[in-house]
Amino acid sequence: MIPALMLFTFSFLMFAFSLTLVYRALTDPTTSRVLGRLGEGQPQLSTKLQGVVWLDRAFLQAGLGRPSERLGLWLALWAVVIVLAGLLGGWVFLLALVVLPPVLLKLFVSWRYHRRVRRMVEQLPVLLDHCVRSLKSGRTLADAVLTAIEASSDPLKSSISRVSRNVQLGVSLPEAVSDFAELYERDEFRMFALGLKVNHRYGGNASELLENLIVLIRERDQGARKLKAMTGETRMTALVLGLLPVFVVGFFMVTNPDYMLKMWQDGSGQRMLLTALTMQIVGSVALWRMVRSV
Repeated sequence: MIPALMLFTFSFLMFAFSLTLVYRALTDPTTSRVLGRLGEGQPQLSTKLQGVVWLDRAFLQAGLGRPSERLGLWLALWAVVIVLAGLLGGWVFLLALVVLPPVLLKLFVSWRYHRRVRRMVEQLPVLLDHCVRSLKSGRTLADAVLTAIEASSDPLKSSISRVSRNVQLGVSLPEAVSDFAELYERDEFRMFALGLKVNHRYGGNASELLENLIVLIRERDQGARKLKAMTGETRMTALVLGLLPVFVVGFFMVTNPDYMLKMWQDGSGQRMLLTALTMQIVGSVALWRMVRSV
C-alpha cells in the first residue's frame, strides 16, 4: 500500500510541475509572439477557456484574485495532505481528499460569484442614474460613465473599474464595457454595453436610453423577486429532502454511535454507507439543478 501511495504522490507532483511549465511557456512573451505569427491567417474559433486560464477567470469573477500565481504550491500541499490521509486513514480518506476539495472549491467560488454579481446588478441602476444626471448637466457620455464609476460603491466599483483602466489604455468606452459584460456574463451588463454601442455608432439621446435601461433592469429584478416568492415552497421542499438524510445520520451518531461505527467496520455495511453517500450527493445535485431551473 505504501509504495503505491508514494508512486501516486510522485506522479501527481510531476503532473503539477508539468502544468506549471506549460503555464509559464504559454504566458512567456516570446512564445506569445511566435504563436501569434503562427496563428495569422487561421480562422478564429470560439473555444471554451480551459486549465489555468479558466481558473483565473472563475476566481476573478468571484473577486478572489488569481490563484495561478501560487498554483504549484497549492497542488503540492494538496498532494501531501492526500498522502498523509491515505497513510493514516486508508483509501477511503484518500479518495475523499481527492474528490471533496475540488468540489467544495467549485461550490464556494460559484456561490461567491453569484452573490457578488447579484449585488452588482442591484447597484447598476444607481450607476446609470448617476450617468443620466451627469448627461443632463452637460457632460459627455464617456465622462458621465467614468464619473459614475468613481462615485459607485463596492463590489461594483472594484469590478467595473476595469472599464476605466481600459479606457485610459486607449480602448473605446463601448468595447471596454463589452469586455466587462462578457467577463461577468449577465444580461443587464450586456444590455448596458449594447446601449453604449448603439449610441456610439448611430447617436441619439443617451440620457433617454439609460433611463429606459434603468426601468428595464428594475422590472427584471421585480419579476425575479416575484418568481422567487412563488417558488419558495418548492425550494424549501428541496432543501428539506436534501438535509433530511444528513439529520438522520447525525441523530444516530448522537443517540447511538456504536450502530454506525459497527456498520462501518463491517464490509457490507461499509459498501451500503458509501452507496448511500453517493446517492445523497447525486440526489442533492439533482435537486439543486431542479431548483435552479424554476
